[in-house]
Amino acid sequence: MRLFTEHPEAVGESYATHAQHAAGFGLAMVLGGLACLVHAVLPFLFVTTGSRVVQDLQARMGPRSARAAQASARVTTVAAE
Repeated sequence: MRLFTEHPEAVGESYATHAQHAAGFGLAMVLGGLACLVHAVLPFLFVTTGSRVVQDLQARMGPRSARAAQASARVTTVAAE
């Protein structure tokens, strides 16, 4: 059970909340990637979609990454004691 809960807890989320966020990120990446593939063949379509998806994901990830780093530092400190 710990395999399913350790990481979500490290970023301050339940398993269900983490699954929802991860699925949302994955879907955004897949759709952004498909837009880039279409853009490669038809450069007049999806001109800014790929870069916009990356920027949006980075903006969403920033606060979550900070929480994960803080949680990891706490776990490391407790383990060292």
